[in-house]
Amino acid sequence: MANSNGYDPDAEEIEKTPEMEEYEAETGKYAVWRGVITEGFKKWKDGEKVYDRDKERISLYISDDTKKKWQDFKDKHDYSTISKLIRESVNRFIDKSSGTVGNSLLKMDPQTVTKISHALKEPLTTIKGFSQLLLENYKEDLNDEVLSTIKNIFDQSILLENKIVNILDDIKVEATDYDVLLIEDDLPTIRLIKSFFESRGVICKGAISGTKGYEELKNSHPKLILLDIILPDVSGYDLCKRIKEEDENKDIPLYFLTAIPESEVEKKLEETGADGYILKPFDFSDFEIVFKSLQIS
Repeated sequence: MANSNGYDPDAEEIEKTPEMEEYEAETGKYAVWRGVITEGFKKWKDGEKVYDRDKERISLYISDDTKKKWQDFKDKHDYSTISKLIRESVNRFIDKSSGTVGNSLLKMDPQTVTKISHALKEPLTTIKGFSQLLLENYKEDLNDEVLSTIKNIFDQSILLENKIVNILDDIKVEATDYDVLLIEDDLPTIRLIKSFFESRGVICKGAISGTKGYEELKNSHPKLILLDIILPDVSGYDLCKRIKEEDENKDIPLYFLTAIPESEVEKKLEETGADGYILKPFDFSDFEIVFKSLQIS
C-alpha cells in the first residue's frame, strides 16, 4: 500500500534502463524516485528539453558530413546518444592531455607550433587589414549599418589575434642549437640574412621584437647576437645594455644592425657595451666580421 508520499514499499523495484542512466548522467536528476518513474524522465524521453541551472548547455555547430561520421561511430560503438559520445570524448582528451590543451601544445616541436601559428594568423591578417583599410579610407562612403559591421569585424579580429598570441606565442619549446640570434622587426630582412647565413653553414634564428629576443636568451645561448636598434617595443640600445650586464650573456659578441647614421651608433658603443655594428643597407661582405667572430672562413 502506498504511503502519503505515493511510495509503495511492496511495489516491484523498477530496473534502470540504459536510457534512464543516460538521463541521470545528462541532467543530474533521478529517472526513478521512490519506486516511481519521474515526470522529468518522461518529458526527456518524449523529446522535451530538461534544463538544470547547475549545468551549462553547450551548442555545437558542425557540418552534415561530421554529423554523419559521429552518428556512424555512435551506432557502431553502441553509444545511446551523440551527447554521451561528446562527453566521453572530451573527458578522454582532457585525461590524455594531463588536464589542459596547453600541456599537449607544450609537447609539440617548434616547427609544428610555427605551422599552427601561421595557419591561424595569415587569414586573420587579411581580414584585419582590409577592415582597417575600409574604416580609414572609406568611412564617409559607408552607411552606419555597414560601418558598424566592419568596425565589429575589426574589433573581433584584434581580440582573436590577442588570443592566438597568448596561446601560441608564449609556448615554451625545447631550446634548439643555433649560431646567431637576429633580433630584427623586419621579416624580409630576417629571411634574407637567414638564407645567406645558411649558405655559409651558419644557423640563424630570428626574433621580431626585443621582448621575443630577450625571452629567447632565457632558453638558449647563441654564439653571436645581431640587434636592430629601432624595435617596436624597446630600444636596441637599452636591450644591449641589459644583455651585457648579465653574467651569462655578457661574453656573447653583440653587433648592432641598423639604419641609424654611423656617427650616432659609434657614440653609443662604449655606453651599451656592443662589440660593433653593421649598417643598413648592408652588403653581404659586411657580415665577414660575424664569420670571423664565429671562426668560420
